[in-house]
Amino acid sequence: MKVQVLSSIIPINVDDLLHLQGVESARVEFKASWDEKTTGAQCIRTICAFANDFQNLNGGYIVVGVAEQDGAAILPAKGLTAKEIEDAQIWIRGHCNTIDPLYQPVLSPEVYKGQRILVIWAPGSDARPHQAPESTEKGTRRKFYIRLGSESVDSDSKPELKRQLIQMTARVPFDDRRALHASVLDIRETKVREFLNDVHSGLVDETDTKTLYRMLRIADPVNGHDAPRNVGLLFFSQDPEQWFPGARIEVVQFTADNTGDVLEEKVFSKRPIHEQLRECLSYLESLSVRMIQKLPGRTQAIHSVSYPSPALRETLVNAVYHRSYEGEPEPIKIYLFPDRMEIISYPGPVPGIEIKHLDGSVPLPPVPARNRRIGDLLKELRLAEGRGTGIPKVRRTMEQNGSPPPRFDFDEARSYFRATLPVHPEYKAILVLQDVAHLRMIGDAQGVLERLQEAYRSNSATLSFAVELAKELISRSNIRGAEEICLEFRSRNPEVNPAPLITPIASAYLDAGSKPQAISWLDQLPLLEAVDEAFDAAIQEKRAGRLERAHRYFGLAGDAILRDVKALHEYAQVKIKLASKSRPRNRQSSRIAYTRLLDDAKEMLQRVVQMAAPQTRHAWAWYDLGRVLRWRKAPLAETRHAFERAVECDPHEERFSRALKDLNESHSAKDS
Repeated sequence: MKVQVLSSIIPINVDDLLHLQGVESARVEFKASWDEKTTGAQCIRTICAFANDFQNLNGGYIVVGVAEQDGAAILPAKGLTAKEIEDAQIWIRGHCNTIDPLYQPVLSPEVYKGQRILVIWAPGSDARPHQAPESTEKGTRRKFYIRLGSESVDSDSKPELKRQLIQMTARVPFDDRRALHASVLDIRETKVREFLNDVHSGLVDETDTKTLYRMLRIADPVNGHDAPRNVGLLFFSQDPEQWFPGARIEVVQFTADNTGDVLEEKVFSKRPIHEQLRECLSYLESLSVRMIQKLPGRTQAIHSVSYPSPALRETLVNAVYHRSYEGEPEPIKIYLFPDRMEIISYPGPVPGIEIKHLDGSVPLPPVPARNRRIGDLLKELRLAEGRGTGIPKVRRTMEQNGSPPPRFDFDEARSYFRATLPVHPEYKAILVLQDVAHLRMIGDAQGVLERLQEAYRSNSATLSFAVELAKELISRSNIRGAEEICLEFRSRNPEVNPAPLITPIASAYLDAGSKPQAISWLDQLPLLEAVDEAFDAAIQEKRAGRLERAHRYFGLAGDAILRDVKALHEYAQVKIKLASKSRPRNRQSSRIAYTRLLDDAKEMLQRVVQMAAPQTRHAWAWYDLGRVLRWRKAPLAETRHAFERAVECDPHEERFSRALKDLNESHSAKDS
């Protein structure tokens, strides 16, 4: 008997399969070599386990000719000879006849990087449960094998699991059933081939449409004609809702003013479910705001978003994957509130899944999934990952983003499943500040104060609310109220750097002429390295006359100061004032310090006058540069040019014209 050698008749790309991309490792077994007694017997038991598809993952793959270590393929492949591949196919075909009911997998000889391998694809069966003999010896009893993790085990040793398997008799998941009310003509071949191109499947080379649909298992022969499977209509028809009411995604965004009014509604429908999924993800990601947050005690900043993309993706993919498409269920609904996003699918989880499995305290039990083919195709498209990995990934990415943990719940009747993603705290602050800006614009001063007080009371751990409320109180000449907010926030949140609260209070006292109170607050500043905090502290220390501390804070900002025209100018002025205090007398160390401070100031001011800044800023920078050049005894033309530019930028400032006049007169006196 000669076996015809076919290639590329499996839906997944071989390279992806070997690297476990688009398929879980538990659904792939690697066999380094072929022999009938050992490898053959193992293959038959594993084929039976994959066919029984206990967890509705759509079976799995056996790759013969590739060694394995810790569940991963060892590459390059060892490979098989052409005769070994032919013998293995003949043997497997013959011994699969011992599986009851009869079951035949798909055998696909492949050539991978010059090495022949045999891929055995054993999709979930419509006629489960199946039994297979324990060994290849005649008269061996048959057993029900199932897949638990990465092992094929005898379910007879696990009575409860065997009972569940028997209950699944002839129960084909809805997404894998034949759609007898539809025609294969309802499947759009162009969409099928787009999918195969996306997953780099060799099946795309199959020219016969009927054969292609059968190999992809999206159509089956029924009474002399082919009928589509439900998964084929969900993924490859123009409008799945024609056959599956509710197969769409609805997004409702509510306003941020607590009125419950709808800001926008958007519906994703009239396209395959994976296209709906991608378009909805793009839309939600476009609404997500990126924020940059300074870290106390560091020069770096952390970047966060209102909703991290991986959490959005996993949550929505889970809704599409695990919802029901049978009957007339509600569409997937996404509600966008000011403080959270809710993604709701119908119905709730399958029996066996409890709240304790969703809060991370107990591992997910091995219960069958509602859909097996949907999950399979989503994984091949890299939209879904392995079973049981979604919720942990959502938790992990929310934590990494600095967001509150997600919440998952369903009702006692399991009529719905809801995933709630709280918005990042900083995004809530953005919404509040937008409200405050609007209230200020319309002149509602009392509304501004009440909105900030409400936000602070509700979110007493959010620094930005405390800072904005303190600044609002300061603007109303209520420095004492701002001090109380600062003291209260620091007592409740001792780990948070209070510099953004301290510096405005110190600034307010300086404005009021109360220098001792300002200094007492500046003395409470912790070690500062975050750029913005260091800038603010440096400016207030400069105003308080504590030049050495101001100089130190400016220095902490590092190269970042070179990009901030105001801070750079203020830093140069501090250096000028320190230089004037250390004018050289007899000690050489004083002359060195004086020269260095002035030279630093000169470089900074030369940079300031080249940066984009208001005319007044440029005027004072030119004036300060002229003073430095004069002290450093620079050429007359260079010094004169600086003062002339200062006068040109602001001809009404008397100090500029006086400095230019003094310069000219002093040199005229020398010349005479």
